[in-house]
Amino acid sequence: MRTAIWLVRHGQTLLNKQRRYQGATDSPLTSFGIQQAQALAHRLRRIPFTVAVISPYERVRATAAAVLQRRTVSVVEDARWSETNHGRWEGLTYAEVRALFPDEALARFADTLHGRAQGGESLAEVNARVLEAWDSLLREYRGGRILVVTHATPIQLILCSITGLAPTDHWRWRIDLGSLTVLDVYNGGTIVRVVNETPPLARGQ
Repeated sequence: MRTAIWLVRHGQTLLNKQRRYQGATDSPLTSFGIQQAQALAHRLRRIPFTVAVISPYERVRATAAAVLQRRTVSVVEDARWSETNHGRWEGLTYAEVRALFPDEALARFADTLHGRAQGGESLAEVNARVLEAWDSLLREYRGGRILVVTHATPIQLILCSITGLAPTDHWRWRIDLGSLTVLDVYNGGTIVRVVNETPPLARGQ
């Protein structure tokens, strides 16, 4: 039995464009982000999804709504698919973080698994909740065609898990805004069908 999973990273937001930390902070899709969502919708138009599981943020909801327009697919919000909460770094650039919290930045990057911004999450904590969400997904929707609209880090951590890489190697997987990663899960293991496909925008966009 195959469980087919389409992992989508949301389209570009204003904070993405400004290269600011964005996890628990919401930011609207830019015009380019809307175009990316529309391109994903065109790419996935023929896939008969049985369910959509999404992170509970507006940038994700907007991307999922574009993909699922004119379809009757149940949408389930699951906070375990959220991006890393960057605590008091939210909305700041890396340069601003280094200027405002130099010791905290040094400590966080010295321990990439357990380090965290004040009020935020560590990579270890994010990995634990994402893998819990993944296990739940496979139990609850076994044999289905599942759309998961989420963020870069959860997709990277799933790819690390199924390929035997450590969570601290998640950066080795490039997951662009508006991209698609496709996995086929069987009882004997997982086949990676697509990683980081970015569908072309419509002509003139």
